[in-house]
Amino acid sequence: MSERQVLFSRPLPITVFILLALVADQIIKYLVETLLPFQQAVAVIPMLALYRTYNYGVAFSMLSGMEDWFIVGMRLAVVGFVLWLWRRTPKDRFFAHLGYAMIIAGALGNLVDRLLFGYVIDYILFHTANWSFAVFNLADSFITVGAGAIILDELMLAKRRDR
Repeated sequence: MSERQVLFSRPLPITVFILLALVADQIIKYLVETLLPFQQAVAVIPMLALYRTYNYGVAFSMLSGMEDWFIVGMRLAVVGFVLWLWRRTPKDRFFAHLGYAMIIAGALGNLVDRLLFGYVIDYILFHTANWSFAVFNLADSFITVGAGAIILDELMLAKRRDR
């Protein structure tokens, strides 16, 4: 019996998804860059503000002091590794394939920024009067939600094996 092939296990749908996500990420970053003041919070709702800033490192500004070629190479290695995982994962695992697509889209979105500007444009800020979370962007959200989808897929797989 052949396994059921989920949408993002096929090359065309995952490529279309990644390209659409990449375009959405870049359009939003363009609008942020042209419309938002630099490093000034613009309140959206309590605890959420738009705050344009630049990230010269990777997630949460880690590795900010590293050379551009190292960060670009690291991001390309991540994309290559995730593509390798995508190809090796059974084609019936929806959340894993969705997660891979999201991680690749997010990594490429931030890679485009790094190549064009030498930094990543961040703009989403969760905060309270006494605390604030790191400023991030749509591409970072893709990476985070994608990682969560892969973890969910692994938990569901483990649950099926226990039956």
